[in-house]
Amino acid sequence: MLWIALHLPQLSLEAFAATLPDAQALQPLALVDAQHITGVNAAASALGVRSGQKRATALALAPDILLGQADVPRDTQALQAVAFAALAFTPAVSIQPRADTSADTVLLEVSTTLRYFGGRETLLQRLVRAVAPLGHRLQVAVAPTPLGAALLARVHRRICCDDLDALHETLSAAPVWLLGPGREHWDALEGMGLNTLADLKRLPRAGIARRFGPVLLAELDAAFGDRPDPRRPIELPAQFEARLELFARADTSEQVLHGAAVLLGRFVAWLSARHAMARSLTLVMQHEPRWRHDVRSPEHTTLDLALAEPSRDAKHLAGLLRERLAQLQLPAPTLELRIRSGEVVHKPAPNGELFPTPASEHEGLVRLVERLQARLGAPQVTKLRRVHDHRPERASEAVPADPAAPRRAGATPQPGPPNAVQPVWLLWPPEPLAEVDLRPLLDGRPLQLLSGPERVESGWWDQGLVERDYFIAQADDHALVWIYRTRLPAQEGSGWFLQGRFA
Repeated sequence: MLWIALHLPQLSLEAFAATLPDAQALQPLALVDAQHITGVNAAASALGVRSGQKRATALALAPDILLGQADVPRDTQALQAVAFAALAFTPAVSIQPRADTSADTVLLEVSTTLRYFGGRETLLQRLVRAVAPLGHRLQVAVAPTPLGAALLARVHRRICCDDLDALHETLSAAPVWLLGPGREHWDALEGMGLNTLADLKRLPRAGIARRFGPVLLAELDAAFGDRPDPRRPIELPAQFEARLELFARADTSEQVLHGAAVLLGRFVAWLSARHAMARSLTLVMQHEPRWRHDVRSPEHTTLDLALAEPSRDAKHLAGLLRERLAQLQLPAPTLELRIRSGEVVHKPAPNGELFPTPASEHEGLVRLVERLQARLGAPQVTKLRRVHDHRPERASEAVPADPAAPRRAGATPQPGPPNAVQPVWLLWPPEPLAEVDLRPLLDGRPLQLLSGPERVESGWWDQGLVERDYFIAQADDHALVWIYRTRLPAQEGSGWFLQGRFA
C-alpha cells in the first residue's frame, strides 16, 4: 500500500481569511479561541504575535491586528473540499482525526491508481494542482502506512518514503510529540530524555503501557507498520451544498462574488470527485435583518444559474455569476452565502488539445453566448436561422440563441446553404446603382460582371413577388459584390441594385 498525506498547517487561518477582501487578508490576522490565540499569519508573526498568547497580549503587540473567532465547522467544510479534490484520484480518501484540535490532514491510498496517473511524481503534481484553487498551503508526505504519512507531513514540507525501511529510518528521527498521547505527556517524556520516536521504541513496552497507557504504543505500532491501521473512506454526498459566513457584510456585487468564488472552488472539487459537470446551480444570499427596508423585504435572495453547456470551470462559472449579479439589486447587505448543486451530467473532461478542434470552438461560442445572455438577458441575444425561401432578404430569421441545441440528442439539423454562391453580408434595403450604357457603376466606376445571371422568381403567394437576375461583379479595387437587375420595374423599381458584399 502507498499513502499520500496532505497536511494543511494553516487550515483554520486560511478558511477564515477566505471570507475577507484581498486587502484585509494581507494585514496581521489571528484566530482566537477562549481568549487565547490559536493561529497567526506571517504579518502578525512579524509583530511578535504567537499561538498560545492571550488576546490582550496580541492586541498590545499589534493594536491593528484583525482577530477572528476559531470555528470548527468552517474548518471542516474547508477540509472537506480538499478531500473532494482528492477523490478525483482515488476512492480511498479519509480524514486523519485529531483529539486535541480539528482535523487538518487528508489521506489518500493510491497504490491502485498509481499506474493510471503515470506514476507517483505525476500523480503528486496533478494532485497539488487540483487542490491549489482552494487556496491552502500544503505539506505532502508519501509512506506505506497512513499514520506514518500523516505524522511525516506535519514536520516535512515534502518527503517520500516508498518502503518500510525508508519509513522506519525517517520516522525514527521524528519528534515524539507527533503522537496524540505524546502531546498529552510531553513534559514527562521530555523530562525522561525521550525526544524522538526512536527513543520511545528503545524503552520496554510494558513500562510504556503502564506509565502512559496502551494508546501511545498502539499509535507507535500503527505508524511503523507493526499493526493494521484500516481506514474508512469518506462518502461523497449525492448533492452539493455549502455555506460561507462572511466576516463583514457585503454591500456590493463584487463583495458577494468574492465570497461566492470560495464556494465555487469547493463546488468544482465536488464535481471533479463525481467526474461530472454542472448544468445549473443556485446561489442563495442571506441578508442582514436590521438593514431590510420593511417586513416585506425578503430574508434572502436566490439566484438560479443555468448553463447552455455543462461545465466545471470555476472561472467560467464566476464570470456568469458576475454578469448576473451586476444586474441584481439586493434589498439588504449580505451576511451569508450558500451554493446548491442543480442538474449535473456525467461526461469526460475536455481534452487539452494543441490545436483548436470543432468541439473546442463550439465550447467557446457557447460560453460567449452564455455571458451575453447573463449580461443582456436571454431574449436580447438572438441568432439567424435559415428559412426555405429563395429571396435573400427573407432567407433567414432571428431566433433566441441556443448554440448548445444542435448538439443535444434528437436535435433536428438546420438546412444547409443553397448551391449558389451568395455573400454573408447583405444590404437592406438594396442600394440602387447608376448605369452607363446598361453597365452598372459603383462609386462612379463600372463593374465587371464575372458570373450570372442567376434568376430568382419567388414570392407570388405572399404579395412579395420578385423577379431578379443576380450577378457576381468585380469592383475597381478588385472587391467582389453581389448585384441584381430587376425584371419587374412595377414592383421593385428599375435598373441595377447592390445587395451584398463578399468578405
